[in-house]
Amino acid sequence: MLLAIDQGTTSSRAILFRNDLTIERVKQSEFPQYFPRSGWVEHDPEEIWQSVLKVCRGVIEEAGGGATAIEAIGITNQRETTLIWDRLTGEPIHRAIVWQDRRTADPCATLRQQGIEDLIADKTGLLLDPYFSATKIGAILDVVPGARERALRGELAFGTVDSFLIWRLTGGRVHATDATNASRTLLCNLHTGQWDDELLEIFDVPRALLPEIRDSAGLFGETDPGLFGRAIPICGVAGDQQAAAIGQACFKPGMLKATFGTGCFALMNTGSQAVRSRNRLLSTIAYQLKGQRTYALEGSIFIAGAAIQWLRDGLHFLTDASASGAMAEKADPEQRVYLVPAFVGLGAPYWDPDARGALFGLTRNTGPNEITRAALEAVCFQTNDLITAMQADWPEAEHGNRVIRVDGGMAASDWTMQRLADLVHGHVERPGITETTALGAAWLAGHAIGICPSPEAFAASWQAEKSFAPVQSKAEREKDIAGWNDAVSRTLSTPSR
Repeated sequence: MLLAIDQGTTSSRAILFRNDLTIERVKQSEFPQYFPRSGWVEHDPEEIWQSVLKVCRGVIEEAGGGATAIEAIGITNQRETTLIWDRLTGEPIHRAIVWQDRRTADPCATLRQQGIEDLIADKTGLLLDPYFSATKIGAILDVVPGARERALRGELAFGTVDSFLIWRLTGGRVHATDATNASRTLLCNLHTGQWDDELLEIFDVPRALLPEIRDSAGLFGETDPGLFGRAIPICGVAGDQQAAAIGQACFKPGMLKATFGTGCFALMNTGSQAVRSRNRLLSTIAYQLKGQRTYALEGSIFIAGAAIQWLRDGLHFLTDASASGAMAEKADPEQRVYLVPAFVGLGAPYWDPDARGALFGLTRNTGPNEITRAALEAVCFQTNDLITAMQADWPEAEHGNRVIRVDGGMAASDWTMQRLADLVHGHVERPGITETTALGAAWLAGHAIGICPSPEAFAASWQAEKSFAPVQSKAEREKDIAGWNDAVSRTLSTPSR
């Protein structure tokens, strides 16, 4: 069996997969979120660690044969979240600064004023934004007394969550990360797959802090025998969105997956080509196998499932998120209501942090059903925006036969997935195994030790639980999208954008 550790933003999960990649056991444990100031988000690394131990031990205890039945571990993790710890004791010197944290907006603005944003984008494929790890490292080194001097002396270690877990799991013997996580730091050269000296100088990050960058599948080390009863090899690592793309078997250039959670992340495989986006999408490493990097374009939507949570908890339109599809189906088809859910600004391809949410097209007859439909449709419209931007950035992508593989909570709604198929004018495929992020980590680990199939064989075995084909007419689709574009244009903070 294979043990996948899925370390997320609000909880840690352990999923035990049989060697045929079907699920045997699942355990989940939430941990606290800390918000010291407005825009600041932190985690306690020790609470992350304890939650991971708890769920891993839970599934191991329930598995037949215990730890002896587990052949390898795969890790997938929340990306960009930044930790620094003492190499001697393994103790963190500060809480983890989470990917959502915005405290380094001013340092990013200062660097932008220096005119180096294009250089950074060329090297990393990323935007100069607090979202990524580099400025978070500086924030920790500058606030903890003596930390920068200790970092220069090689006494401290930096890592994203995967690195911290590898360090702890191996008893401090391995300080490593994989290429997908490294590509989210603003410190890794996308084209060489290595830490970049010029970037380290720009962000004032000592090289001595950094982990070794490795393939996504391969031996990272073995767990300390005292943790689970015996040493278990760690053989697969990938950031959560890349792991989901692997779990969806998106191995061919042009293949696309979309994960619908609180927000939405869409990744399109671009093969051996790192595409520089003209539409403020991100270029990132999708995975690295046997030293060969495969790249992807990525776009993010800030508000997806969060809009349904707002309807439930804020407006009290529904008591259960699963009822949203049925409400949308009852909406008056003659009303065209648009919700632009810019509650925290708009993500790709607009990147307007100052935009705020708005409802358009309200009448006296508009009620909860129509607004619920607008909220679900907003996710579909935004996903279409991302895909359109991706295909504009990368002309090699197949335009005539869009296929999107979907996962995440909202993917369970048949109404929403049908609407998505209509608005993107493509086929939407929902997998039989919805734990795609953990599945990707398990496949990487199993592939490394030779018990999982090749990428080609894994892709051939992938099956859709349900597929959705577009049924809306071209004229109606174009009318709907024109209405959406008009609503967005009225919402942007700068009309000329």
